[in-house]
Amino acid sequence: MHRWFAVILSVAALGWRVAEPAQKQIAVRAGRLIDGKGDQPVSQALILIEGQRIVSVTPGGAPPAGAEVIDLSRATVLPGLIDTHTHVLLNEDVTQEQYDEQLLKQSIPYRAILAARNARIALDHGFTTLRDLETEGAMYADVDLKTAIDRGEVPGPRLFVSTRAMAPTGMYPLLGYSWELELPHGVQVVDGVENARLAVREQIAHGADWIKFYADRGYFYGPEGVLHSHVNFTEDEARAIVGETHRLGHRVAAHAIGSDGIAAALRAGVDSIEHGDGMTEAEADEMVQKGTYWVPTITVGAAVAPGRGGNWQKMVETERQTFQRALKKGVKIAFGTDVGGFAWTRINQAQEFHYYVEYGMTPLQAIRTATSGAAELLGCADRLGTIEAGKLADLVAVAGDPLADITRLDHVGFVMKEGVVYKNEFK
Repeated sequence: MHRWFAVILSVAALGWRVAEPAQKQIAVRAGRLIDGKGDQPVSQALILIEGQRIVSVTPGGAPPAGAEVIDLSRATVLPGLIDTHTHVLLNEDVTQEQYDEQLLKQSIPYRAILAARNARIALDHGFTTLRDLETEGAMYADVDLKTAIDRGEVPGPRLFVSTRAMAPTGMYPLLGYSWELELPHGVQVVDGVENARLAVREQIAHGADWIKFYADRGYFYGPEGVLHSHVNFTEDEARAIVGETHRLGHRVAAHAIGSDGIAAALRAGVDSIEHGDGMTEAEADEMVQKGTYWVPTITVGAAVAPGRGGNWQKMVETERQTFQRALKKGVKIAFGTDVGGFAWTRINQAQEFHYYVEYGMTPLQAIRTATSGAAELLGCADRLGTIEAGKLADLVAVAGDPLADITRLDHVGFVMKEGVVYKNEFK
């Protein structure tokens, strides 16, 4: 025992390295490759993977000796999809009663179990990365789920989490109950500049990747036809949230539906506007100038509008017009669905692609919102969003050609995340 220890010390002193076992090679044959960066698909490409990463992408290449071959020559291969607005700990809130029941009648451990199920559903649909924008009263359970996925305890997409989100007193559910009751909150309640900075520090200390705040509420149309809203935070509070987050090296997402909330969020300097139905031309121009991303979440608006009534149905049409205007102006658009607002088990997140194409994007543009564009929003374009050497081996495959028919993305038949195959219907 002592002799072997001495040998090890001698090897270390000489600067020698003990040879590591060679990583397993996987060669994926892609009949058609949409790599997330090129304007045209590549026919008959060979993607070589070692461990978690892509080593090379070669048109017409041959697999090296000893490599495991995965034959997707009858399929279209794409980068793993990214949904930048989800709620894994929420399971539909068309009505206030549905939302309240989850916070009042379901424990956080029970909701975490459902969240693990939801993560698996997302992975099965081809989404290998999610930005989860708050737990809706489930505290820091998103961090726990992220940890469990990263450690391989449960299958799921990699998560970028924002924990509790923020709104001021009286401006986010649960509301309307007897003042004698001490009720849970759907967000972290934040009042004042110093509390705003403290909340940012607390959430980041507990594992938040992003910070989210609710910029507005109460959506209504003005006589000029613009969708307006009531702004939640004071200018100083909103700037404190954004400034402290940026100082600590993180990014900020703002829920902002009406034009007033969008304007306030832009003045504060947020990195992404979520929903954004009431975006005016001037606000779109400002977003282009600042490089602010827009995450439209069209699917959730269309899903909840019939059950909510009021202005919600009109807001669906407003967002169509907003989308077309923003697209023409060159606003950066990242794919996001707000799944959780609608049931994970009822609507496939890929429905969002349908709206983007229907509203004026080409299928390739729509795909890029959920691949290279989404990776740029998340600050991880160096490792996600495209299929090329050095990137993490996140691949999905579908039958047929999604550039001819975007609905092909409704059924993903192959899913690989970091070199591990979670689904393969092309065997």
